[in-house]
Amino acid sequence: MSEPRDEYLSVRGLRLHLLRWEGSGVPFVLLHGLASNARTWTAVGRALNQAGHAVVAVDQRGHGLSDKPASGYGFDEVTADLEALLETLGLSRRPILVGQSWGGNVVLDFAARYPDISCGLALVDGGFIELSARPGATWERVSEELKPPLLVGTPRAELAARLRQAHPDWSEEGIEATLANFETLPDGTVRPWLTLDRHLEILHALWEHHASQLYPRLRTPTLVVAAESGEAGWSDKRERVARAAASLPRARVVWFKQTAHDVHVHRPAALVRVMLDALADGFFGPC
Repeated sequence: MSEPRDEYLSVRGLRLHLLRWEGSGVPFVLLHGLASNARTWTAVGRALNQAGHAVVAVDQRGHGLSDKPASGYGFDEVTADLEALLETLGLSRRPILVGQSWGGNVVLDFAARYPDISCGLALVDGGFIELSARPGATWERVSEELKPPLLVGTPRAELAARLRQAHPDWSEEGIEATLANFETLPDGTVRPWLTLDRHLEILHALWEHHASQLYPRLRTPTLVVAAESGEAGWSDKRERVARAAASLPRARVVWFKQTAHDVHVHRPAALVRVMLDALADGFFGPC
């Protein structure tokens, strides 16, 4: 199959939405970033499935079509969600876990807590995020700088036009998947599925998260995919990626030049090739 099934599973008292492709090959589990959604992985999931792999992409709590509890957005809870999801799906032995941005930090944290479950990690422009390590950083400054734009009430058509203008080389499928970060209301306007208070709760969890302290604890081969997009803080990113590569027991770094932070949306085919190469050449080890 090349198109996913929409499914809902009850996990730890939550109803989680996921996209699922059946396959006999090594399973891939795909986690989106902050304020994103599972549909942004559609092109990646399809290509992995066409290569024979089982694939699952999930809307994490508070996001997309999954339940939105009032609390529980720290790493303790979201990694427990992932562990229970894998158990429920029968994938609790040797999947490859892929996380983008905040999702990369989630799978990194997961692998430190549950070292025997995954056979490989792919950190897609994430997993090396350490907000508190930025020079001169304070929570007040970071929370203000990274607060999401106020898009409630924006016409969906206007938001779509903005995305197409900002990302002229993204596919239409990628644009539509990104628009799925928002609920479309009856009047044609949008509001984020992830509320502002929950967004800030996750951001604060990232503020307190020290990824570099987890690197030496990992036993899982880790592919680090970093986007060279020319954004502010570029030199700091290079340093963080280099620190991860030096500290992880087994790491491979691949830089994507002239690529947006949403690597999986911007360059899905290239991302899939990198991951399948790591599997084929034995980097991920026995799966």
